Amino acid sequence: MSVWAIVPVKPLNRAKSRLAGVLPAEQRQYLATQMMLRTVRLLLPLSHIQGVLVISRDMQALALARDLGAQTVQESGTPELNNALLRATQASKAWGSEAVLVVPADIPLLSAMDIGTVVDVGHYHNSVVLVPDRREQGTNLLFVRPPGIIPYAFGENSFNRHQYYAREAGATVVVHRSESASLDIDTPDDLARYIELAKALGEPIIERIGPEGVPLSGGTP
Repeated sequence: MSVWAIVPVKPLNRAKSRLAGVLPAEQRQYLATQMMLRTVRLLLPLSHIQGVLVISRDMQALALARDLGAQTVQESGTPELNNALLRATQASKAWGSEAVLVVPADIPLLSAMDIGTVVDVGHYHNSVVLVPDRREQGTNLLFVRPPGIIPYAFGENSFNRHQYYAREAGATVVVHRSESASLDIDTPDDLARYIELAKALGEPIIERIGPEGVPLSGGTP
């Protein structure tokens, strides 16, 4: 089974606006960039993943992804995540994908084990595997086999909507819950939880995102 990971990336210089109260624009852009780079680096060498495709309207993000060895598609038209994912899925099918795994770029503790588990449990034909966010409202990972079996429904309450569409399509639906994969960073509460959980897991914390650029990991700027 040829699985392609699709990584949608918002413009880095406008990312994480809900963190404006705790991080200035430069640090928000740095955080978004480092999370994207970590995600692509994690995915590229995995045996479960045959291709990594980054879609964005941000030329810098696309260039960084290509430098790492990922394929890229430039998003055009009105910004809309689900339409962008549909375009990326069509591109992956042209490259031979038999399944796609949508991986948002802002899951800073995502692990190779998370990816492997999701792909393994989605080995059935007509499968949809979902990993919810920690509030069980959003969808943090979405595996779809074959590509296009359900419409993308990212946005408000996407976790329930993706399950509904999967059942309507007659797909085998699996929900996989993972603490490390459930945490995306959108709010100050998410950022605090990231720091707490990273320390508990012994994971390195992204630097230069503390007050005035002081590394949250306790090092020197």
